[in-house]
Amino acid sequence: MSTMSIRLPESIYRQMKEIARKEGVSMNQLVNSAVSEKVSAILTEDYIVERGKRGSREKYEAVLYKVAEAEPANDDKL
Repeated sequence: MSTMSIRLPESIYRQMKEIARKEGVSMNQLVNSAVSEKVSAILTEDYIVERGKRGSREKYEAVLYKVAEAEPANDDKL
């Protein structure tokens, strides 16, 4: 584990404290969770961008061509 000191505006600190109280977790757990969520979101975006670079219109159309032409189920229509 590492320790880190950060400076926050008082208003953010108060809001975090209230959220932690409502959630029944420590401030440390709240910050850990928030940072983990942000890191996960950024890594997911990076993964999707990299994965998208491997795709092509030709590959997309080849897969789409394999799909049978049929009406979608009633509960699957827009």
